[in-house]
Amino acid sequence: MNTNNKIIAFFKKYSHAWVFLYAFIYMPWFQYLEKHIQHNYYVIHSPLDDFIPFVEYFIIPYYMWFAFIAVAVFYFFFTDKAGFYRVASFLIIGMTAFLLICTFFPNGLNLRPAVFARDNFCVDLVRFLYKADTPTNVLPSIHVFNTLGVLIAISHSDRIRNHRFVLAFSYMLGILIILSTVFLKQHSVTDVIAALALAGIAYPFVYVSQARKATKFSHQPI
Repeated sequence: MNTNNKIIAFFKKYSHAWVFLYAFIYMPWFQYLEKHIQHNYYVIHSPLDDFIPFVEYFIIPYYMWFAFIAVAVFYFFFTDKAGFYRVASFLIIGMTAFLLICTFFPNGLNLRPAVFARDNFCVDLVRFLYKADTPTNVLPSIHVFNTLGVLIAISHSDRIRNHRFVLAFSYMLGILIILSTVFLKQHSVTDVIAALALAGIAYPFVYVSQARKATKFSHQPI
């Protein structure tokens, strides 16, 4: 096989890469919201937020979220085209809903601590996070929603379900990531609940409907 044929075969094999073009919609839109929604937004707060302490050590799983999502998405991209389309559809539904909600319902938080009780490496990482990320555009929590999306995709993967350690580690890390959003005061409990609700809405469209289609086609005469 010559070089041209190899290139053509590569692009045919990974033709589903077009999905990544969504980043050119999401990132400029999100950056616009981050830049322009700084005042006159609805403050998200739950009474439960007042009972949750600030714990800087949760910054570790919070940052691990970026690798967790990327590794999972690329795993499905390279090994399971159908699984990739499902998880990508799920994430895109949630992220688009998030952008629309924040556009028409500007929101933010007043939960971040003004001073820190301790001074350590994790607190330094939190300071960096607070400086880089504004306390606006928080509902629903994309950290939580995308984590749920990956965990659902993993639970539907026959290949991953056969690796109990990977499955257990993924669920454990996913839970820690979700908890980190409230213990770092990056999100309100309300944001977490909204992400759970949004995931519950997206799930039937992406996974239940696909399962029904697969069952229907499996009963078609050959």
